[in-house]
This record gives sequence, C-alpha cells and structure tokens, in this order.
Amino acid sequence: MSISAHGAKICGLSTPETVKAAFDGGAAFLGFVFFDKSPRNVAPETAARLVAPVRGRGVQTVAVTVDPDDALIDRLMATMRPDLIQVHGKETPSRVREIAARAGVGVIKAFSVSSSADVDQAATFDGVTEHLMFDAKPVEGSALPGGTGARFDWGLLAGRRFSRPHFLAGGLDPWNVREAIKTSGTPLVDVSSGVERGPGLKDPALITAFLDAVKRAQD
Repeated sequence: MSISAHGAKICGLSTPETVKAAFDGGAAFLGFVFFDKSPRNVAPETAARLVAPVRGRGVQTVAVTVDPDDALIDRLMATMRPDLIQVHGKETPSRVREIAARAGVGVIKAFSVSSSADVDQAATFDGVTEHLMFDAKPVEGSALPGGTGARFDWGLLAGRRFSRPHFLAGGLDPWNVREAIKTSGTPLVDVSSGVERGPGLKDPALITAFLDAVKRAQD
C-alpha cells in the first residue's frame, strides 16, 4: 500500500470545522472518541451529526472506544453508524470477534508499545482485526490509554508485516510524521494531540499541515 494522505487518520474530532479540514485534506479515516475520561469525548448523537456531511464520500468513520460494552456498541451502530470500531483497552481476540459480529463492521485493535515484546503480542490479533494500531505506552498513572502525545521507538515497527495495513500512532505531528513513516515503514498513521492547540481542541490549520506532511513522505 502506498503511503499518502489517504493513509492518515485524524482522531478525536469534535467540531464541523475540523471534520471539514480532515476531509478536505484527504484523510481516509475520521476518528471520534467515546471515552468519558478523554477531553475529546463526544456523544454518539453528536458524532452522527458531524459525520453526516461526509458519509458515503470515500472517507471511513471510526468510533474509538475503550473496553466497550454491548450497550455502547449498539448505541453507536444505531446513531453514528461508524465504518470501523477502534478498541483501546484490554480486549481479547474473542472479544474483538464478538464486537465485529455484533456491530457488523471491522475492528481496529490498538496496542500500547514501549518494547518489541509489545509489538509481538499483536500476532494473536492478526487476521481477527481489520487493522492493528501501535500507540505509545502512556506514562504510569495516566487516565488515558492514548492521545497523550507520548511516542515510542518507531524502529520497533521497521520490517514488520501483518495481514492488513497497520497504523502507527503516538506523538505524531506535522513536523515529525515524515520521519516516523520513513523509520517505521508503516502504511497508516494516526494523529490526535499533535494537531491540537490545547487538550481536545483540534486546529484546522494543523490538520491540513499534518496531511500535507504525510503526502510529502512519498517523496
């Protein structure tokens, strides 16, 4: 898979302006967070309104969750109707299968990484998920499993191959994403705090800059 802006996911969107910036800039994935402790948390009904203008226009919408129960999955599918569900907790392969079957959509499983052993654990999910995501392990005591701006050694992903294109996340921004792609070799990238001017406050200009930088990584 070639690396382009179509391999980028802008995560934690919460306003029409930032959804438009991500869509216009060529992002292929738009992420919406459903986790009470996150400054990016939105209600499923809010997300449904935000995705309405771009639904069916070639971009995939992602519901980002942490150990979601069946009630949340059902609510998301009844309102936002995402194309993918991202899980960022302690979900097992069997639970991922259950979520995919219940929702009728693919699942992105995120892993917190600080060593090669953390990348190795993804093998048991390969083939179960639509995509794997490798994010930085949060600092001890953090209430958030991701979106903290932390990063890990991108070289840990160099040469790794999985059955489906995988994501690199954690500490990416418009100034380092090209290096991250070149170092890791990952076909997909995910950004959240790196395109914000404050916790949960996405900046349309930074979103555009990030997507432009991903395009330049092809050079």
